Amino acid sequence: MSNSQTSSANDMSTQEKILANVDPGDFAWAVPIMRAGYAGRGLVYLVVAGISLWSILRGGQAEGTKSAMQSLDGTLGVIVVVAIAVGMFAYAIWRMVDSFWDLEAYGSDAKGVVARGGMLVTGLIHGAIGVIAITILGFASSGSSSKQMLNEFLKTTTGVWVVGLVGVATMGTGIYYFYKAKSQSYREKLEANHFTLHWNPVLRAGVAAQGMVVLIIGGLIVYAALSTNASEAGGIGSAFDWLHKQAYGRVLVAALCSGLMGFSLFCFVNAGYRIVPKAADDSVQSLARKIKQMAS
Repeated sequence: MSNSQTSSANDMSTQEKILANVDPGDFAWAVPIMRAGYAGRGLVYLVVAGISLWSILRGGQAEGTKSAMQSLDGTLGVIVVVAIAVGMFAYAIWRMVDSFWDLEAYGSDAKGVVARGGMLVTGLIHGAIGVIAITILGFASSGSSSKQMLNEFLKTTTGVWVVGLVGVATMGTGIYYFYKAKSQSYREKLEANHFTLHWNPVLRAGVAAQGMVVLIIGGLIVYAALSTNASEAGGIGSAFDWLHKQAYGRVLVAALCSGLMGFSLFCFVNAGYRIVPKAADDSVQSLARKIKQMAS
């Protein structure tokens, strides 16, 4: 190999080196799983944010994920909840498949292992939302003793540290979403087309809104650990409750719900246009590359 060829090989990123020896056709089977997963994730946020906005406009309060799904009545409601459950399980499976087969081509170095580990955690969380949906349909136990079990765990030193670290990690995830919105790094994984190009500001706002929700949830988990009170911890509903207690709380919650509608759109856009590196051929142009070309 010549010096120029050696230099060129060294200049390649980890992802480029991995993808250089991959046939996209071998991983085409993963794309339908990805689409179903992101569509289900988008449906969850659409239901939660939509019902919450409607409740606020009628003088009520914002709903959490479980409360929002429970408020869906009739045949249509059952269909929506079933779709959410299927979508969440599909997203959980997608994250695990994505991690196991390294479909994002992160590699096996320390950075890649952390990224792929994060996929597994995300998958487990969304699988739990799927379980909630099944619970609402009456196919499983409601797990009403979970808060009591957490309170008992928080009475131990180990429990305080574990729950506290979970809260800090969750807050870190929220900060990452803010970074993602600021840097717009998600554009590397979206196909360039008329829609993604012109609706990017809405997608960006949705990612930032998700960051705010996750950051608040993480803060509440940390507070639960410090106060050894499991009732302080919670999900989206707890984040809404905390925000509602602040000055101009109703306005803030309404603004956050509007942002989460944007995140729902972000999920649906990913379902339609997300690039899976190991399953994408060279003809697919990312939104980031398209914008770079337009700017030059």
